[in-house]
Amino acid sequence: MSRAAVVSRAEAPEERGRCDWALSAPDYVAYHDDEWGHPVHGTAAWFERMTLEGFQSGLSWIVILRKRPAFREVFAGFDPERVARFGEDDVARLLTDARIVRNRQKIEAAVSNARAVLELADAGTDLGEFLASYAPDPAAHPRPARIEDVPPSTPESAALSKALKKRGFRFVGPTTCYALMQATGLVDDHVAYCWRAAGGDG
Repeated sequence: MSRAAVVSRAEAPEERGRCDWALSAPDYVAYHDDEWGHPVHGTAAWFERMTLEGFQSGLSWIVILRKRPAFREVFAGFDPERVARFGEDDVARLLTDARIVRNRQKIEAAVSNARAVLELADAGTDLGEFLASYAPDPAAHPRPARIEDVPPSTPESAALSKALKKRGFRFVGPTTCYALMQATGLVDDHVAYCWRAAGGDG
């Protein structure tokens, strides 16, 4: 799609201009319009986004999006305190659950990351505040004119990745961290012709 102007928010939802990736599958439309780029609140919500972005590594996001209800169920609503108590029996159980991505390294990373979240909290650091502290200055992050202008990672996401790994987090490479930043509104990468680029909210 190559619409040059942002459509009016009064336009019917199916006629709105959107980021190109949102047009590749029907499941993406609601996610793009209602979630992607919106601020996230609460440790469980931040931990969920971080975990799912880690599971997405090497896969299409649509796979994770369609499995998200099951992920929420088996990972105890992404409550870090509960996930941190998962043991080998829990990992083995998850490896048999076809409703999620059955990758041992990613499952074990989710458990160890939950423990890292708790260690942050014990040190007086909130996960969301920690992640947000690496967000770029909006004035220094111009809106992409088209999808090709969206970078796979940035110096800020590389710095966040390094800081998270230093604190024991896994599956948090620069590209994964940038996807996390985009999904949670720490950066605004809605392209210029997307209706959300105009601050549309409905």
